[in-house]
Amino acid sequence: MPRVDRIAEPWGTRTPYGPGEPWPVRVDEFLEDGVRAEDVDRWVQSASILHSNGDGLDIAVKDGRIVGVRGRAGDRVNHGRLGPKDLYGWQAGNASDRLVRPLVRDGGRLVETDWDTAMDRIVRRTRELLDEQGPSALGFYTTGQLFLEEYYTLALLAHGGLGTNHVDGNTRLCTATAAAALKESFGSDGQPGSYTDVDHADVIALYGHNMAETQTVLWTRILDRLAGPNPPAVICVDPRRTPVAEAATVHLANRPGTNVALMNGILHELLAHGWIDERYIEDHVVGFDELRERVEQYPPERVARICDVPEERLREAARLIGTARRLFSTVLQGFYQAHQATAASVQVNNVHLVRGMLGEPGCGVLQMNGQPTAQNTREWGADGDLPGFRNWSNDAHVAELARIWNVDPLDIPHYAPPTHAMQMLRYVEEGSIRFLHVTGTNPAVSLPELARVRSILSQDRLFLVVQDIFLTETALLADVVLPAATWGEKTGTFTNVDRTVHLSERAVDPPGEARPDLDIFLDYARRLGLTDKDGAPLVKWHDAEGAFEAWKECSRGRPCDYTGLSYARLRGSGGIQWPCDDEHPGGGERLYAGGLFWSAPDQCESYGRDLVTGAPVSPTEYRALNPSGKAIIKAAAYVEPHEPPGEAYPFWLTTGRTLYHFHTRTKTARAPQLQRAAPESWVEMSEADARRCGFAEGDLLAVETARGEVRARLRVSGIRDGVLFLPFHYGYWDQPGGCEPEKGQGGAANELTLTDWDPASKQPIFKTAAARVSRAERGRGEPSKAPTTTASRPVTAPGDVPATRGGTDAEAEESVITAGGTS
Repeated sequence: MPRVDRIAEPWGTRTPYGPGEPWPVRVDEFLEDGVRAEDVDRWVQSASILHSNGDGLDIAVKDGRIVGVRGRAGDRVNHGRLGPKDLYGWQAGNASDRLVRPLVRDGGRLVETDWDTAMDRIVRRTRELLDEQGPSALGFYTTGQLFLEEYYTLALLAHGGLGTNHVDGNTRLCTATAAAALKESFGSDGQPGSYTDVDHADVIALYGHNMAETQTVLWTRILDRLAGPNPPAVICVDPRRTPVAEAATVHLANRPGTNVALMNGILHELLAHGWIDERYIEDHVVGFDELRERVEQYPPERVARICDVPEERLREAARLIGTARRLFSTVLQGFYQAHQATAASVQVNNVHLVRGMLGEPGCGVLQMNGQPTAQNTREWGADGDLPGFRNWSNDAHVAELARIWNVDPLDIPHYAPPTHAMQMLRYVEEGSIRFLHVTGTNPAVSLPELARVRSILSQDRLFLVVQDIFLTETALLADVVLPAATWGEKTGTFTNVDRTVHLSERAVDPPGEARPDLDIFLDYARRLGLTDKDGAPLVKWHDAEGAFEAWKECSRGRPCDYTGLSYARLRGSGGIQWPCDDEHPGGGERLYAGGLFWSAPDQCESYGRDLVTGAPVSPTEYRALNPSGKAIIKAAAYVEPHEPPGEAYPFWLTTGRTLYHFHTRTKTARAPQLQRAAPESWVEMSEADARRCGFAEGDLLAVETARGEVRARLRVSGIRDGVLFLPFHYGYWDQPGGCEPEKGQGGAANELTLTDWDPASKQPIFKTAAARVSRAERGRGEPSKAPTTTASRPVTAPGDVPATRGGTDAEAEESVITAGGTS
């Protein structure tokens, strides 16, 4: 079997295929040095946990340790392929600096203690605040990396037991707009499309979605289509020259913050040329007349000026979209982390609605997730929604949930919209939230305007609990730190963006006294003595499978129906999509075939919001708009960004990801291959801007906004003029497992970002801030250490910057499975 350096070649070897053909199988495998496949004691079923693709894999176990992974050939998501974070990221679980005992703050210092002492402190403070102030004093901020069973347990104890409305996740930072856009257009969350749409589409449009780095295996699928016969056209909307942009038929590098104008321009062309399905619109859609009136104001020549893109390129993109026989679209952070996030993302849905391209092979839209279980936070009520895509403002939905939980409906807070993360932070700042339980996330690096965040989380009046696997920047501020088990050390299920459910089995024991998150939540509920209205324990399960079975009943009859699934069915499977019920016993490949939506007033998850103000639409208004439960077209006018560049701060600053790291590097910085590939932060600038400013590759630059300064070395890249880019993964330089930079360098990108959010989805704005840049130190002839394989590829002459390589310890085996066997 060939061995490939998968740091140098992140997407691996091509296996070309044509439209309508099955994607060939290629099994990727990486084992710890010195371990052979025949040495492995057992292989344990799981799926990827360091991105949202949901790649099926098996965990290799030897002598009680995880020693590697291999892709699952029969998995519907990846057909055996793994990305770099899949192949190498598991090593974090074996790191020597794992949290292994609880910590409590005594005398200003965190000291080790036992579980009883730590939990008693948490429970005592919970009860004190409930007596003093009530449930409004308690907040829970979670992650997009737990399992279904853990989210559902947390939702029950927080909403149904404690009665707090303050529950959200870091999914607010990356995927809240996906949920909001789907609710606005279809009345409910739930992704219409399927990954298999890649196999059939003749046009693929990626809006603000650097899929090559965020979902590497899904991008591999597109690369294999591009290498095969009759490849699809690709449209890329991104201000950077990403790998997607380099492969695109049309690249629209629009000015940051102009996505709504761009989409209105595309829709203008679709309507002007008659590239619409009038029968579909008449039968299945409301709101079309408003859209027609709105987009008349956005002819291509005007949009080209607003977005600063060539008019002919905009027209060509619209022509490809308008004449596609099968159109597949994806959306991610470039649209989501902006001031008109929901408005722009809804316009992508509108494209599919006016073209009638939903529910058929190759005709779908995926409002993508950034984290592996972000879909679960939304389905199970751990991110500001009620479980089962129920509508918090529909009393019948609340009553149904109360029946399932056996609590009084008034005990489930639904007096106002659930509190989003940024509002929770404001309540902590003002002193009304006095207890914050943070699980599996690192807000001291990931939230915007970090100087403010550190000040808020450091307040003496805040009791901060952090549940994690390492002593993160946030854990260092905590009053109690609980050591958690990680992926491979516990059992549970999780669901990816195309609704595929995977089972992840426990492969090894957690280190020391670390416990699964589910066990911690169950212990918390037990110690608090939470009961239902009959006095029985509120949480009635004791393990992951019991939680899953309870969830199934909660999902019954809702869009995300899991009643046909079980651990037994998921064991050995290649993943099964929801809905999985009597009507869809094998799972539902796509949603909304035949124009059937979950948007009827009595069924919908949300009545929607005003896209400009974020004000909720009332039930009466919604019934008047959509009495028959059709899809909803919502038009939007372009509004300028809130903090545009000016004389003092002349550049746009945008932040984002790199292929080799995940979020705040808590895990990936501890995987040697990934850390070496992107060891420190950098700042990207265009060649023209660097020349004008007198900067050179490798110069140490100081990037400033009104909120702070970050120093990083310059990478002269293919980014559009006038824009600076910083990766958001890097926190404080003394983080264990990180690298030690040169003096004066470092800092998190979120020192610079602003406290502001989209009015509808409440997702923070990370893509548009006004910045200035100066040189702190001339380079010494050495380039930035930014990767050369990704969007940070340099524009300098070949050889001037060393190519990113992983070396022999990054070589993974690839086995292409043909009809006749392995090749």
